[in-house]
Amino acid sequence: MLDKAALRVEAKRVREAAFEASPHAAHELAAQFLRAIEPGRVVAGYAPIGSEIDSIPLLALLAVRGVTLCLPVVRKGARILEFRAWAPGDMLEQGVFGTRHPSLDSEVVRPDMVLVPMLAFNDSGHRLGYGGGYYDATLQSLRATGSVTAVGCAFAAQRVASLPVETNDQPLDWLVTEQDALRFA
Repeated sequence: MLDKAALRVEAKRVREAAFEASPHAAHELAAQFLRAIEPGRVVAGYAPIGSEIDSIPLLALLAVRGVTLCLPVVRKGARILEFRAWAPGDMLEQGVFGTRHPSLDSEVVRPDMVLVPMLAFNDSGHRLGYGGGYYDATLQSLRATGSVTAVGCAFAAQRVASLPVETNDQPLDWLVTEQDALRFA
């Protein structure tokens, strides 16, 4: 079994280098997404933390197309993310773990597509996150109550040959980078 803690350290270093080397990656990711993927009616993005590839430029383009947008809220003591309505230009509040989210007065919505940040991914549609399991638990919950498409968002440099996969790890349906979009079976 590969050591997830060691993988996370190396993956974060690789992602930070890709972030520094790719100032236009978020816009290139948006273009790749729009070429390959039909967006859902309600798309959950994320406000990037640190060197995560930014989903906000893509969300802005989806808003122009009439897609309803939302961002996750991490609630203390809860493993399932809560999604609140958001539109480009709306102010964000500080959340736990360095997250930023819409006002808690914003409407709670259920996304049918979730953009998922990560530290690394492989060609089988699995990702390495920070280890809290929030996205895995949330995707599992959403999939138990209906259809949802999970789209990983990453720099191409974050691709790795293999990752340890546990039973609670939720696979991605798509992976989009600044260079391509991959669909998984």
